[in-house]
Amino acid sequence: MEKVICSNRKAYYEHEILETLEAGIQLLGTEIKSLRTNQVSLNDSFAQIRNNEAFLVNANIAQYTFGNRANHEPTRVRKLLLHKTEIARLLGKTKEKGLTLIPLKLYFKSGRAKVELGLAKGKKVHDKRETIKKKINDREIGRVMKHYR
Repeated sequence: MEKVICSNRKAYYEHEILETLEAGIQLLGTEIKSLRTNQVSLNDSFAQIRNNEAFLVNANIAQYTFGNRANHEPTRVRKLLLHKTEIARLLGKTKEKGLTLIPLKLYFKSGRAKVELGLAKGKKVHDKRETIKKKINDREIGRVMKHYR
């Protein structure tokens, strides 16, 4: 059972998602408590691979309101938990093809915080316009088909 905490809708608009994968995330206690109150933003965040380890950069998890001096830094770099083979494969794809890793959603699965990462390729301006047109056309088709049911 998944409980979605936050999703990055902007990522689907800005990038073409080629592949997705699930990763664990290493968090502090106050960060987990902030996640449980949905105080998180994935806008402008990305994943990066350094020294054969994956990290989540720029994810904003707000400070826990009842956390005292043991509170965390809101935009600190967090380690992602992936297998070595997954990291090696992702490193090859990001270096060779110029793809990026973007967090798509943050959720709880069996009580553990997970991140869904997307291997993404940036869209050009005309691609974004096509996406908007397609979404509008699908909405119109749905409206018309609704009357014929």
